[in-house]
Amino acid sequence: MSAHRGDYQSDQAAGLLERARAIVPRLAERAAAAEKAGMVPAESVREIAEAGLFRVLQPRRWGGYELDPRTFYSVQMTLAEGCMSTAWIYGVIGVHNWQLPLFPEQAQQDVWGDDSGTLIASTYMPTGKAVKVDGGYRFSGRWGFSSGVDHAEWILLGGLLPREDGVDGLEHTTFLLPRADFQIVRNWDVLGLRATGSHDIVVEDVFVPEHRTQRTNNHSDAGCPGRATNPGWLYRIPFTQMFQRAVSSACIGALQGALDHFRQRAAAHVGKHGAKTAEDPNAQQAASDAMIAVDQLRLVLTRNYERVTECAQQGIGMPVEERLLQRAQSALVPKLCADRVDDLLRACAGSGLYKANPIERVFRDIHQARGHVANNANAYARAYGAVALGLPNADPFV
Repeated sequence: MSAHRGDYQSDQAAGLLERARAIVPRLAERAAAAEKAGMVPAESVREIAEAGLFRVLQPRRWGGYELDPRTFYSVQMTLAEGCMSTAWIYGVIGVHNWQLPLFPEQAQQDVWGDDSGTLIASTYMPTGKAVKVDGGYRFSGRWGFSSGVDHAEWILLGGLLPREDGVDGLEHTTFLLPRADFQIVRNWDVLGLRATGSHDIVVEDVFVPEHRTQRTNNHSDAGCPGRATNPGWLYRIPFTQMFQRAVSSACIGALQGALDHFRQRAAAHVGKHGAKTAEDPNAQQAASDAMIAVDQLRLVLTRNYERVTECAQQGIGMPVEERLLQRAQSALVPKLCADRVDDLLRACAGSGLYKANPIERVFRDIHQARGHVANNANAYARAYGAVALGLPNADPFV
């Protein structure tokens, strides 16, 4: 058995998944109230933290587990069975414990020196304006969609800086700021994923020292200085390959949760005209299609990350066509899950449209997830197809 497979199937990984599973019923109980409040309860975040789940990708030297990405995304999918919004912020906050170790050691000390459980939010859109000054940058801007920011003490924000390799042009850069340096504009009023609290962020002319910046797509050792103190293979995975599933995998778990509820409902429900849902051919088809989709999507995710880990451990780069295929497959997840949850909700008939039916919330949450730029399934499919047909890669993140 290979090292990466053993890590994924280790007792430690299994224990973390068991802890995640134990939290699911409580997340489900809180889901409606969380949506109404527009925020995942602090109690849920605390339980996830106490279970060690935010530490799956964190370096061992900082108290983390430094485990395989498949463990991280399995935890996320499990949490989503109870509440997709909670799983969403788990994904986009927990994955930052993988990126901070790429920053210079001083940045890691700034965030985790006093409390290695400190959480980091983000919004990577490159709208930040940076002006070079002695020792760092004056930084300003406004960003949208910072999921779970109310639970974080630090934030990662996107901006553009001149390339460091001497080539003309700009490159995406991640800036790290403490809570005192940014404002939260509470404007998250949307169709689904309402409890993620994905508010806007405003920064007004603050100083960001050089050591709190990282060139996001520079995967070299020079671009990832934190590897000097975090040399494990996990931190050699390229940014996009690690992050691309953070905003799609919760859909798989949420679909599973909707399916579980649908099966319970269908077994007991008798409609107004005396027909049993379980005997409805449309319900049978909807359940079967959803079960098959969940199984297939989990298999592809697991297979793809097995390949990612192999490349990281062996120190080899994945061919661009393969990287584009994986990105397209990740972006397709919410689209496929949306189709399947549409069928489940429709098979619930009229009574299923009441908000008391959790499938209704999953329906809205998954459709909201489709709007994320990383889940633009058609765009990433075309990017993959273009390269497969001999054209150059136009995706700077891949």
